Amino acid sequence: MTPLHEVIINNKTSIKPVWIMRQAGRYLPEFREIRKNNPNFIELCLNDKLSSKITLQPIRRFSLDAAIIFSDILMLPYGLNQKVEFKKNFGPVLGNLDITAMSKIDDIDFVEKIYPVYKAIKFVSSEMNLTNKNTIGFVGAPWTLLVYMINQQSPKKSVKKNFFDDEYLINRILLIIEKFLKVHIRNQVENGANVIQIFDSWAGLLEERDYPNYIYTPTLNLVNFVKSLNVPVICFPREIKNYKEFCEIVKPDAISIDYNVDPLFIRKNIKIPVQGGLDPKILLTDQENLKKQTKKYLDIFKDHPYIFNLGHGILPETNIEMVECLIKTIQDF
Repeated sequence: MTPLHEVIINNKTSIKPVWIMRQAGRYLPEFREIRKNNPNFIELCLNDKLSSKITLQPIRRFSLDAAIIFSDILMLPYGLNQKVEFKKNFGPVLGNLDITAMSKIDDIDFVEKIYPVYKAIKFVSSEMNLTNKNTIGFVGAPWTLLVYMINQQSPKKSVKKNFFDDEYLINRILLIIEKFLKVHIRNQVENGANVIQIFDSWAGLLEERDYPNYIYTPTLNLVNFVKSLNVPVICFPREIKNYKEFCEIVKPDAISIDYNVDPLFIRKNIKIPVQGGLDPKILLTDQENLKKQTKKYLDIFKDHPYIFNLGHGILPETNIEMVECLIKTIQDF
């Protein structure tokens, strides 16, 4: 069994595996070198040779326990023929939403459009299996994808004023999202992903009264689907106001926490394996502080099944030496 499986499935508390959200990315000089010659982000994600190479860069450099495929949650709208582009210093910009055309897309068209993602997973997983490490596939949660697809850009603080006006449209989009997320997940698993993470990056935008419709029900459907494929599923409902209720209703195999949540509360109230929590900004301070904050999480979760990770993605300006210090601190603990 891999270290992640030991923690998630066997509830092992004696080991503390580590991987980092966005570990294949901009803080690595070898990634920046590739990016310089490949300015189109979507095309880079769909270049299976380069995306698998990028996925393995942090594995070659650090002693991490899992690779997470270099891709993006917006592969879903892209696969559904909504225009997706990434503008420098701005983020993703999506085209108009043609729900009628989207309703006519079938599984084969969708898979064909993003097939290189699965090819990359197949290659990466064959490498990872040799070293008994995990290959993590991932998707955006239905709510977060809905936000991007209707808002047509990152919402930052809030969604469009009239976002909730057309309930019929929202429900139709959610059904399409769920259908194709299942297709996307199945193809990742069939090509070697042996853990799936569901990123609900914009869960924090909702009021609690809206959780059942937009977070609990659609995410539960996905969690049950992943479990039916005999693969563990980690959920990351970032900045949700009630992690405990989320776990009780959605029942993921493990829960990833953000850096605004009190880890002591989580340890006391959540029974399932926990992942993450450390503020990525800590890696921008100094090594002593980093060791202290890392050990705080390791101490709190020393008798709880725990996967070390950050409370969000690693920041581009992070120094390589700090990542090495982080991993050494965890492995020496």
